[in-house]
Amino acid sequence: MTDLPSFASIKLECTNNVARITLNRPERLNSMAPDMADDIRAALDWLPALGARALLITGEGRGFCSGADLSGDRSGGGSAVGGGSNSRKALRNHYNPMLLALAALDIPVVTAVNGPAAGVGCSFALAGDFTVAGKSSYFLQAFVNIGLVPDGGSSWILPRLIGLPRATQMMMLGEKISADQAEQWGLIYKSVDDAALLDEAQALAERLANGPTVALGTMRKVLRDGLSQSYAQTLDAEAQGQFTAGNSADAVEGIMAFMQKRKTAFTGK
Repeated sequence: MTDLPSFASIKLECTNNVARITLNRPERLNSMAPDMADDIRAALDWLPALGARALLITGEGRGFCSGADLSGDRSGGGSAVGGGSNSRKALRNHYNPMLLALAALDIPVVTAVNGPAAGVGCSFALAGDFTVAGKSSYFLQAFVNIGLVPDGGSSWILPRLIGLPRATQMMMLGEKISADQAEQWGLIYKSVDDAALLDEAQALAERLANGPTVALGTMRKVLRDGLSQSYAQTLDAEAQGQFTAGNSADAVEGIMAFMQKRKTAFTGK
């Protein structure tokens, strides 16, 4: 078995082919300094070696992520807030590469949101394929409250999830959106009781990890690419995706199981 690496600001573990990244600065509600973004990005590189077929992300303690750390980080990368070239550098060199690496994964991603998901933490929480939130949690585009503009890709993802009027509401009014409200809007997958959050998120991640990994990874790419492609381009991408998935061992297993009227046993290959 591959030895798990250790990181300064996150925890990485893998059980039942589900990798779990836990933001681990509970004393600061898991505020994200640039070095935490770097830790997350480095952890993502380990997922193939760990045999991960799904990823679960959550936060230690009372919060998922309260936003960017206003005080900067230990490596001298600066803070993502405060304006000027400092914030631009932090976003371009730390936060944005991490989010792009997360988007490029070829396995499904579940985020389990406990407590606040604010600022870049809100963007990060919504970067997965399934967002499960505890009922006491909330989503907050806090930037306007300190005179800044949204980052972390929220200007791209929010209008696509909930439409322009509600995205504008979240960004320009800077008000908390409860987990129940987020579910009603279609912002997240599900709102659940706090006590059930990790169990529900883990069960969902394990269900995905037991699925046809090549097909799921291909769906992930085609879905996201389709948000900025034409209908014709998406039709072509589906055809290519069908070729890729159709040549996988899981596709052979799926067809055989269907013909033999038995449960599938996907291996992720």
